[in-house]
Amino acid sequence: MSAFELVPQWLWVFFSMILGMLFGSFSNVCIARMPENESLAYPPSNCPKCNTPIRPTDNIPVLSYLLLGGKCRACKESISVQYPIVEIVTGLLMAGVVFKFGATLESILYLIIMPPLVIITMIDIKHQIIPDRITLPGIVYGLAAGSWLHGWADSLIGFVVGGGSFLLLAEVYQRTRGVQGMGGGDIKYIAAAGAFLGWQQVLVVIFGGSLLGALFGALGMSVKRIKFLTRIPFGPFLVLATLLSIFFGNELIDLYLEAAGMKQ
Repeated sequence: MSAFELVPQWLWVFFSMILGMLFGSFSNVCIARMPENESLAYPPSNCPKCNTPIRPTDNIPVLSYLLLGGKCRACKESISVQYPIVEIVTGLLMAGVVFKFGATLESILYLIIMPPLVIITMIDIKHQIIPDRITLPGIVYGLAAGSWLHGWADSLIGFVVGGGSFLLLAEVYQRTRGVQGMGGGDIKYIAAAGAFLGWQQVLVVIFGGSLLGALFGALGMSVKRIKFLTRIPFGPFLVLATLLSIFFGNELIDLYLEAAGMKQ
């Protein structure tokens, strides 16, 4: 029995939740500074309203926000609820990984990508960009981790299928409509996702992300909140589809094969 197996799984899950909230706190720094190309290390965390440095005791994920009533200790201005939400979501995602995959190397490889997925989602919602500071290292990491998880050939094909299909789609849209239909960040993201997940799972991400985006657009138009040509960020739907692939990808593929009569 390994040392990892001596620790109950619920304790690993709890530890991952706490670790995830800590990473979520740093993710908030990335969300605020990456779009402005600012340093992630300096200056230290400060109030977004009055720029007063935040005390270490006031920077405890979720708890500090609750104890301070969601306000800055110095200026008493309200602090966005985004901060505890990002911390909680990151914690839940990392706990979910360990709950599903256990205390394994596979879990570690999945845990590493959870904070970047949250960061990408929030930045794309707020600024409609996906930073190269995440996607370019993500491609390298995806090829390395994907090769270990699925084999180098599967990872490389996933990279080509993901990035190539989106690049082709963007080029066709540009030539036929005369406007940019897909950002470079989306192309780099799906290339990284394909490298990490392999070619089969990246198809789940492409189909799932497109379906979720279409459903959101249709719902928005039905309630007159979105016009037909309104540009909406695609990154959050790709991220959600990526998470579905990680947690339920094999089951979704099996359901599709069974429905198509290709698997008994």
